[in-house]
Amino acid sequence: MRILGIDPGYDRCGLAVVEKNKGKDTLLFSACIPTDRKQTIAERLFDIEKQIQEVIDSHRPEAVALEKLFFNTNQKTAGAVGEARGMILSKSAENSLPVFEFTPAQIKVAITGYGKSDKKQMIFMLPKLVSIQKEIKYDDEYDAIAVALTALVSIKSV
Repeated sequence: MRILGIDPGYDRCGLAVVEKNKGKDTLLFSACIPTDRKQTIAERLFDIEKQIQEVIDSHRPEAVALEKLFFNTNQKTAGAVGEARGMILSKSAENSLPVFEFTPAQIKVAITGYGKSDKKQMIFMLPKLVSIQKEIKYDDEYDAIAVALTALVSIKSV
């Protein structure tokens, strides 16, 4: 089973493709897509959409796993992240990929065993679950890996 995990955002969007194997799962791809803050939200979402399609075309995931939007006090940011999630849901449907959504607490439980883990604990655990052969600069990429791994342990079959 191969999952495309996405940490949705419009400023930066984390992507990861993880494959289920006997033993340790395999990280096939991960990246953080930054966007140009000088562009409109529409242009930024379009750039992310193109890159998501490239990942789908090159890695052929069987499903998409997405972090659910949690309440954010900044309404402008929450709205734009919601728009990014909508684009990702549409892109998934366009490619006939089922979507699995997980709350931050569900992801933390799957990765660390504790639903209130902090970012350091998550980052500490991820290399124990999947081999990460590169330096990761942004948390968004770690979050995408975590959501993909959550899907692999949570869903039985696609």
